[in-house]
Amino acid sequence: MNYAIRVAQRAPYPDRRVGVALVSGHNELICSAFEGEARGASWYRTLRSKIQELGTPSAHSAYLTINTLSADCSFELAELLKDVRIDRVYVGLPDPALTSYLDDDPVTARGHVHRFPDDLQREILEQNRDLYAASEQSIECNPHYSTHRISEAVSTGLRSMGFALSRSDVNANRGRVALASLICTRYGIGYQEADRAVGDALAEAFDAKYGTYDYAYDARAANVRWADDFMSVYRESSTRSLSAVNILNVGVGSGHEAAALFSDCPQITFADIAESGLASISGRIPSSRTVVSSAEDLSALPENSFDLYVSLRTYNSSFFDTSAAASEAHRVLRPGAAIIVSVANGFLYAQQGCVVPGLIIPGTEFVDLYRGMDTANLIGAELGGAGFKDVRMFPTSTEIYLSAVAA
Repeated sequence: MNYAIRVAQRAPYPDRRVGVALVSGHNELICSAFEGEARGASWYRTLRSKIQELGTPSAHSAYLTINTLSADCSFELAELLKDVRIDRVYVGLPDPALTSYLDDDPVTARGHVHRFPDDLQREILEQNRDLYAASEQSIECNPHYSTHRISEAVSTGLRSMGFALSRSDVNANRGRVALASLICTRYGIGYQEADRAVGDALAEAFDAKYGTYDYAYDARAANVRWADDFMSVYRESSTRSLSAVNILNVGVGSGHEAAALFSDCPQITFADIAESGLASISGRIPSSRTVVSSAEDLSALPENSFDLYVSLRTYNSSFFDTSAAASEAHRVLRPGAAIIVSVANGFLYAQQGCVVPGLIIPGTEFVDLYRGMDTANLIGAELGGAGFKDVRMFPTSTEIYLSAVAA
């Protein structure tokens, strides 16, 4: 992967640097190419010429920094895969011209395409900063997301407690355990004290961002039928009326979703790490029960006690431990009960009133079109590992839902 990025750096066009490398099963370089290596030619045409000269019918792996579109809006990677059998493909970023999912995209259509890790994605962005900054994938077009960053708020909160961690420190240790462990090592304190500090910083950060969240800046503002999307997924998961089941809603935020979905549900418990959203929803639904708790630790709630677990756009939150959360969800649900979680998969392009699909690459100002699907697939795998069965995915215009049944 690093080699492909270094190859891309040789591109003569500073606004578009793309590199690709083909590797054998013995981890030996077969050939590589970069955008503009041959005058006026794309990386794909250059690589294809080299492949034809070598007579190479297959490769074990291909590493491509950007999944580029050609002038006729076809994927050059798709053309490469027609010419050469490649067992594993690694892609850094989507083409910044992509604003929706296309049917012939190898990244979303083929099971053997993998992604570069976040730190290398950030390197590719830096190589092509102007190209991405001018695209709709820049979140600077949405003032809420460009000014309310969880990593910055966590860094500020920890600094106020005497733990001077930079934003890069926080971004490099985005799990609660990892961040607490870093504080232990750097400041020589016990893990429980460090974990408590991280928990308090996270609670403050999420409270500040989501406790009084303005939905005018939310992708759902462009999808007035989002509640219908949820109900459609629920009906695929259960035949019982929503008002007849005992529900646990984890990750309440400002309470907007909860009020829209669960106002008529007499058996509802809300759990969140931040208190202001819980106070808000308690006022809106007085019969509800509220619990200050993270999704990863629901020890305040008994096992086998709920018929439905709902967590919307929480499992892709910063510093979230999906494995622990899925395990806790399985513990509190009765056998045969349903779980519905969703992954946010769009940001409102405020000036144009449209939704740009994807999720923010941590530590950047850019949305990755593929990241929502990647995240949903990882969550689905964690649900299966926690003991859930019949895991299903339901993509919509603003988020991706997953449902499953507690075994």
